[in-house]
Amino acid sequence: MRQIHLLILVSIAMLSTVSLVPSPKAAVAGDCVECHQYETPNIVKDWQLSKHSQNDIDCSVCHGDAHDDYDDVAEALTPTAETCGQCHDDQVTQFSRGKHAIAWTSLQAMPTTHGMPKALNEGMKGCGGCHKLGLKSAEDIAQLKAQGSVFGHASCDACHTRHTFSVKEAQQPQACQTCHMGFDHPQWEMWSSSKHGVRALLRQNGTLPEDTPAPTCQTCHMPDGNHEVRTAWGFLAVRLPLPEDPQWKADQVTILQALGVLDPQGNPTARLDMVKAADVARLTQEDFDREREKMLGICGQCHSENFAKAELAKSDDMIREADHLLAEAIRIIAGLYEDGILPKPEGYAYAYPDLLTFHDAPTVIEHKLFEMHLKHRMRAFQGSFHANPDYTIWYGWSAMVRDLQEIRELARDLRERKS
Repeated sequence: MRQIHLLILVSIAMLSTVSLVPSPKAAVAGDCVECHQYETPNIVKDWQLSKHSQNDIDCSVCHGDAHDDYDDVAEALTPTAETCGQCHDDQVTQFSRGKHAIAWTSLQAMPTTHGMPKALNEGMKGCGGCHKLGLKSAEDIAQLKAQGSVFGHASCDACHTRHTFSVKEAQQPQACQTCHMGFDHPQWEMWSSSKHGVRALLRQNGTLPEDTPAPTCQTCHMPDGNHEVRTAWGFLAVRLPLPEDPQWKADQVTILQALGVLDPQGNPTARLDMVKAADVARLTQEDFDREREKMLGICGQCHSENFAKAELAKSDDMIREADHLLAEAIRIIAGLYEDGILPKPEGYAYAYPDLLTFHDAPTVIEHKLFEMHLKHRMRAFQGSFHANPDYTIWYGWSAMVRDLQEIRELARDLRERKS
């Protein structure tokens, strides 16, 4: 009996140290966890591992409190970048000024996008799987929801994957790997097999000490954690003002004409506004110089200024040489349009190749030009800037030489058949 009395007294003492009435916030978190630890247990585990959990940022802060049972799941709010901006305003502001923010807009602006299956874009299984990173309007999100896309609209969770939203994860180069590899975005492969990447990955697996200088994607493209992520040449490696070198200037004009930014007479078109909005090119000398100086400062943490300038200049020269090959190929196909050997692209105002629609090119020679531009030219100059000799020459330059020779031969055959 004495033992029973002691147990009762101990229980009363323990209860006196615990609040029997949970706070509203604790109640919300408790209710969500109680249900979701059975419905989606790993989501709960992710949240419990997160700093959000450690700082009492519960589910309702991001998802609202209107959903509390099976019948009102649709009432749970879908987080957006603005949701994250409630606490992370600086990062969202930086992100909004950078190229990742316009990933969704640029996808929608590409003429070829609208000829693809919806599952690849709106369904987030192809281009949309990465380009969903971009900021979306309320109308965009409403349309996506109407099409059945409920998740992945927040942008930030592309790198800080939900529901841990880990800073440490987003700081690793693998965070960039999903999107920056493959056909026209193979930057991760270029970096990972360069000396920069090899040293960084050896540091990561413990072969090299933790304080070994070894740049990752974030070192060069997100200095001091800045979320803008911009480069001097931009995605397409075209810029204004045009180069002073007369041959390179003529070649870049030809490329801009094939991108539809300039008409055949060299005058700006409506597409120039699209390029400006998408921020895929630097359109003033000041914009270019600002990004170049920023990169030189980063390179200067490990290399001398002279070395860094010389290496970046070599990559500029790589663009010039690649442009000369591409421009000749563009002119060959433009000549086929002009002479009636090939019908000009449907819906395009000019008798000129349209590189933005050639993803679905109707002929082999036109598709060869698309690959030369978006695949092999990209590898030539991006491989060079990522210090990867193999990508620069074998997957880039040499592939462009082969493309051009095939285009020459295909054009000759087409002309012979027509005559």
